[in-house]
Amino acid sequence: MPVTIRDVAEAAGVSISTVSRALKNQRGLSDDTRRMIRKIASDVGYNAGRLRSAKAKRLVFMVHRQHSHFSVNPFFSDVLHGVEDACREFGIVPTLLTCGPTDPIREQLRLHEPDMILAAGFFETEVLDMVAALDLPFALIDFSLRDMLAVNPDNATGGYLATRHLLDIGRQRIAYIAGSLAHVSILERAQGYRRALFEAGILADPELEVVAPLGLAHDRGASAAMQQLLRLRKPPDAVFACNDMAALAALDTCLAAGLRVPEDVAIVGFDDVQTAASAKPPLTTVRVDRQALGRMGVALAMQGGSLPRLNTLPVELIVRQSTVG
Repeated sequence: MPVTIRDVAEAAGVSISTVSRALKNQRGLSDDTRRMIRKIASDVGYNAGRLRSAKAKRLVFMVHRQHSHFSVNPFFSDVLHGVEDACREFGIVPTLLTCGPTDPIREQLRLHEPDMILAAGFFETEVLDMVAALDLPFALIDFSLRDMLAVNPDNATGGYLATRHLLDIGRQRIAYIAGSLAHVSILERAQGYRRALFEAGILADPELEVVAPLGLAHDRGASAAMQQLLRLRKPPDAVFACNDMAALAALDTCLAAGLRVPEDVAIVGFDDVQTAASAKPPLTTVRVDRQALGRMGVALAMQGGSLPRLNTLPVELIVRQSTVG
């Protein structure tokens, strides 16, 4: 005979309604109780999928508060569009949760009653560990941590392509403007940058790798980093910035200083957000299919057991007038 919800309740020593709330991830239970009931249900062979099939599945798309201003940083807005497309295909209801490490994230997630969770971009380790401990299907987008399911653009190859392009057009002093080094993507793009220099026989110059000051708005931080580079005894003749918003801020800073782009300083970004093509001059950049990242994230949460733990999507160099005017 198939195992019933009553069997699970008797094995756990709780009521049938408590088992139902635990398996449906509804409010009113502690995390420990929820995990205990799910483990017992699995141990006795209960098919929890039957209980869930009566309602649409819910997915929470988490974005760190520092990335949540979509008008300023459109990257994650485009990722969310991909998530929404995939959710429509799978019959999933997506909701957005913007949060930071000081927020009551566990309580906020309970209000959403999710069946699965996606975390996009940088999050503190303790936040991701807490979410993983909820024992729900869970995947990362544009970030990676230990053995958690994740999908990322090919950051190292993108950094290499950007820097290789600047070398190919004859630039010798190529700077890298980085954001927070806590973000895996920033480090991987730096690795590609250094590999291209190494293969060209150019020693990486530490003073040409500048981290945007913490605590400033993204564009102001990148502008401050560009100003620091321009004050060097030998300023760079090219800049690879960790993303398009930093590259566009660097471009504006160079123009304000009376420099010509690309004649005096060639500039490359990363992401190919919509404003990159309309910049003056249009920005050379590394294109990331952000909607594909979102769709892949949903697929990981839905089918995580049958897919690789770490997934990488290809990138493409898009050459525009900021390097070959």
